[in-house]
Amino acid sequence: MKNKLKFCIGFLLTVFTLNLYAQDKSEFLKATLIEDEDTLSYRILYPKNFNPAEKYPLVLFLHGAGERGGDNEKQLVHGSSLFLNQENRENFPAVVIFPQCPSSEYWAKADIVRSTEGNTFRFDYSGTPNKSLGLVMKLLDQYSQNHFIDQNRLYVGGLSMGGMGTFEILSRMPNTFAAAIAICGAGNPYSVGNYADKTDLWVFHGAKDDVVDPEYSKEMVKSLKAAGANVKFTLYPEANHNSWDPAFAEPELLTWLFSNSK
Repeated sequence: MKNKLKFCIGFLLTVFTLNLYAQDKSEFLKATLIEDEDTLSYRILYPKNFNPAEKYPLVLFLHGAGERGGDNEKQLVHGSSLFLNQENRENFPAVVIFPQCPSSEYWAKADIVRSTEGNTFRFDYSGTPNKSLGLVMKLLDQYSQNHFIDQNRLYVGGLSMGGMGTFEILSRMPNTFAAAIAICGAGNPYSVGNYADKTDLWVFHGAKDDVVDPEYSKEMVKSLKAAGANVKFTLYPEANHNSWDPAFAEPELLTWLFSNSK
């Protein structure tokens, strides 16, 4: 009888937790940007007790390759809970946007060679961006023009493929962001001069990452520092590719992010 009672209680708690999780995710409203024949799906979270007469910072977050698709759901798997946390929403009211990259696309213009010895990434930011990142840039332009957005407090972040997209969008929009977060990403170290003295950065990587070599982040940080950037670098000794878990758990992450202003 006791075992049955424990099972019932555990089952009900699980169902309650899952329902609460679903309700939380639904607070990210579904939306789309349509530009000519192209469509970008995204989710947007407004502050609690949103007041359009006030001004709020805006956070753009770019997901990793595993969350690509067309369901307008998977991009919320990693990172959204950080902004849905009730204490964080009270302490850091902001408009938060999670766009979704199509399965056939990639945020960054990257030439990727995959092998059993490790993946190699080469970045070329010349010309126009990939279609998906171009749409994200248009979306950001549109939202930042709203009177309730504080244009001095625009932030961008991303993990893995999204970390790569973060470095590229910083290069393409160098006067836009007050701060940026790049987790287990990579980029073109020769492009950092565009934004090094304009945007504060916090870069994260796992020392045991076997998907994106931590040397890519080290190289970006080295170039950023040489260009005079205010950049923090956290290397987790035991983390593999999912260094976003300890990064999102950093107690000062949001305090640092929202303290930055143009």
